[in-house]
Amino acid sequence: MPGPSRDRPVRRPLSVRGSAPKRRGNSRVRLAVGRFLLIGALVAAGLKLVHVQGFQADALSAQAEQQRATPIDIPAERGSILDRNGNQLAFSVEARALYAVPRRMRVEWGKALEKTPRIGSFEQRIATIAEDIEKALGTQVNGQKTDRDTMFAKLSLDTTYVELVDNVDPAKAALITDKYLDIGSEYRAVRVYPNGELASNIIGAANWRKNEEPPATHGLIGLENSQDNLLAGSNGRRVVDTMQGNDDVVIPGPDRSRELAAATPGKSLELTLDVDTQYALQRLVTDYTRETASRTGSATVLDIRTGEVLAMANDKTFDPADFGRATDAELRNTAVSSVFEPGSVNKVVTAAAAIEDGVYQPDSVLQVDGQIKVADRVIKDAVDHELQDMTFTGVFAKSSNVGTLMTAQQVGQDRFAEMLRKFGLGQRTGSGLPGEEAGYVPPRNQWSGSTFGNLPIGQGLNLTLLQMTGMYQAIANDGVRIPPRIIRAEVSADGTRKETPRPEGVQVVSPQTAKTVRDMFRAVVQEDTPQQTGTGPSAALPGYQVSGKTGTAQQVDPTCRCYSYSDYWVTFAGIFPADNPRFVVGIMLDRPTRGQQSAAPLFHDIASYLAQRYQVPMSAEQTPVVPLIL
Repeated sequence: MPGPSRDRPVRRPLSVRGSAPKRRGNSRVRLAVGRFLLIGALVAAGLKLVHVQGFQADALSAQAEQQRATPIDIPAERGSILDRNGNQLAFSVEARALYAVPRRMRVEWGKALEKTPRIGSFEQRIATIAEDIEKALGTQVNGQKTDRDTMFAKLSLDTTYVELVDNVDPAKAALITDKYLDIGSEYRAVRVYPNGELASNIIGAANWRKNEEPPATHGLIGLENSQDNLLAGSNGRRVVDTMQGNDDVVIPGPDRSRELAAATPGKSLELTLDVDTQYALQRLVTDYTRETASRTGSATVLDIRTGEVLAMANDKTFDPADFGRATDAELRNTAVSSVFEPGSVNKVVTAAAAIEDGVYQPDSVLQVDGQIKVADRVIKDAVDHELQDMTFTGVFAKSSNVGTLMTAQQVGQDRFAEMLRKFGLGQRTGSGLPGEEAGYVPPRNQWSGSTFGNLPIGQGLNLTLLQMTGMYQAIANDGVRIPPRIIRAEVSADGTRKETPRPEGVQVVSPQTAKTVRDMFRAVVQEDTPQQTGTGPSAALPGYQVSGKTGTAQQVDPTCRCYSYSDYWVTFAGIFPADNPRFVVGIMLDRPTRGQQSAAPLFHDIASYLAQRYQVPMSAEQTPVVPLIL
């Protein structure tokens, strides 16, 4: 059987024989196509570049000159100011300012008119816009004219920017901007004071400052100013299209802005004020100041346990929404920014020091003459009298200058100076109220021989009404002086509340001394026979024990630089109720010229309100009548 021939060719599969030549052919085709497309793309790009640079350069350059992307601020929402119960005293509402870019509007409308002549002239266009603005807003917004004639005149101006109307309700503004894309709107915030003049001397005023950089609501006076950084928050940032050369003008049209950073809302301030008590106090002070024809009048109510200012009122106030019309006297918070000589109200320092050091007891008897000589000065009592036996309580109930100076000499100058410091005189209280004065107490090393004839009776030093009220707060609070405060808490936008730290108390005298002085000063308002009646019986409130002190201080006559015999500061400081203290009230009247010329009746009215407002229980026992002159 013949074997296989070596010369016979070996058969291979057809698919294997033809595969290699086919791949080489496809690669050449793809390479050729790719080269052709690349060359075509380069040619097209070149032609486009030539077209842009040669034919569109002017148009694109003009367009680039007209607008650019500009980062601008996103205004932060300003925090509110609240009373202790969450009632709003000041808050912000969002508003809009409508504006136009007339020169750009005219150019753009001219281009559109070339394409579509039937759309009408530019004047017809702005006449229609003006008419629709009047329909949406009326003829006036917040004193600004928005009638069609006024709007037409503004839109006709040959200018790059014109503000049409400010502080428009956002919903009404949208009626215009949604219909007319060439009318722009800018963010505004309007500060609202729902209670008008109430507590305006404390709250102050803020408004939108569009000419500042960045535009925002800023406080100008009062807490709105001193707490501006906390209330204002932090602005955000966004990118917008603006006019070249006028980067603060956003080109009207669809919002294509891009947010870079969100704004952080400001915190709100919760004050210690009670809006109802503030309203009542302000009305009472204003009425009584007018009734007594006083130059000014102020009053303050403190919570004796916390030192919180529940109310602080001056007879002169202002409208924070129109504070530009206010006088300096109306803007000033007299209760903390004006100092005065307290007069006999200051005698509480001598009384407290004498009781604390065991110099006298309430029923100790002093032989008091009608006058006393201190160094080169002769000081008299308000009412002439011969030598008389007076109880230590009677010295203060009758407001005897002579008896007070006799006591002060027993206390000693160094001890008296120390007590002035402990009561907080000559130093700011740290209340948080802007414009607060420190008052003045002569330094101990500068006292002359007659200085100690003035200070114990409340002359030769000065203080604020808040300082004076704080002195009696210490006596009401078992001898612990709590520095007063006006800011109770900070409230974040998410409702998180952070209470401000309460200041440390100062132990001025012992609790027993404080109670003894309170009981002694009840006799100031007692009414009995003329010899046994105190200087302030009109401050008494039936059913309640009241402890307090009247004061009348001579003012300095600038013509002679001596004490006047016609101009006085009239004061009263009272603790209510005396047997279970809750409130202390301080009052100052500047130069009353009519009526009783006493602040005691005003205290009575204030205490009466406090009793009703806070449902204060009546005293378990009535104040006993004690002997004053034997």
